[in-house]
Amino acid sequence: MKKFLALILAVGMTLSLAACGSSNSGASSASASGSAAKDYSTMSIDELKGEITTVTDGKLTVATSPDFAPYEFYSIGSDGTPTLSGFDMTLAQYIADYLGLTLDVVPMDFDGVLMEVGMNNVDLGMAGLSPDPARAEAMDFSDIYYTGGQSLVTVKANKDVYNSFDAINKSDVSVGAQIGSIQADLASKNSPDANIIQLAKVTDIIAELLSGKLDAAYIETAVAVSYQTNYPDLEIVMDVPYDVEGSAIGVSKGNEALLAGVNLAIAAAIEDGSMDKFVADATELAAGSTYEGLLDENGQAAAASSSAA
Repeated sequence: MKKFLALILAVGMTLSLAACGSSNSGASSASASGSAAKDYSTMSIDELKGEITTVTDGKLTVATSPDFAPYEFYSIGSDGTPTLSGFDMTLAQYIADYLGLTLDVVPMDFDGVLMEVGMNNVDLGMAGLSPDPARAEAMDFSDIYYTGGQSLVTVKANKDVYNSFDAINKSDVSVGAQIGSIQADLASKNSPDANIIQLAKVTDIIAELLSGKLDAAYIETAVAVSYQTNYPDLEIVMDVPYDVEGSAIGVSKGNEALLAGVNLAIAAAIEDGSMDKFVADATELAAGSTYEGLLDENGQAAAASSSAA
């Protein structure tokens, strides 16, 4: 009888332990499921501030390529001091303030921006980025904050020569585009037989166009217009069709809370009219004395590369 009672107790304890294990597992699973199901896109900015994580606590680290006026460039003060400017930079400050973070901008070449965002070494990439599907494998993209276009550019002397895809799609025609850019993809798509030369900075492309080393180039329209102000010999000869007409912010992959916060900030900047002012102010500033490219080790701009209207 004792053996029988002991057996019943042992079975009861086993079932009880199994039930407890099942209950804990279920709770754990439910908790994990609840965490995975968290929808940051429905949260208010106050809720998101408690959820957002960045590479450096309290800071919003942004990579940019300051050779893309009016998006990002250095404006040169009357005393020769370069100041990082452009509507991307003003928007970056707006976003940082909106999220309650301190802005930290890291200038680098354009291909470096793509790499640093892709490696999650920075929080955001802001360099007039187009939300290309190929890039989406390495980063997430915000909502569109500025709608622009793409252009084919040459010099005035050649405006009747290099003014179509047929005219530039020849092996003896040199066509420029920025390394790693959408413009480089457009060059390969629309003029595959041309001698396509990819350069690190848009300033290099402009210099090569003006010197006659490049016959034509693919450049984002707002940027081309900005350069045309400072270099009247440039000529925008045609619009280049492109499926994605607009710029977005590259966000470190998988940082859903930050992405949601950035989208809220963009929506607020558009709604309150700030974005229009950022673009207008940057365009006016880009028509003055500017420098586009990276500063030297002393934080100075190379005088030979600066421009004035």
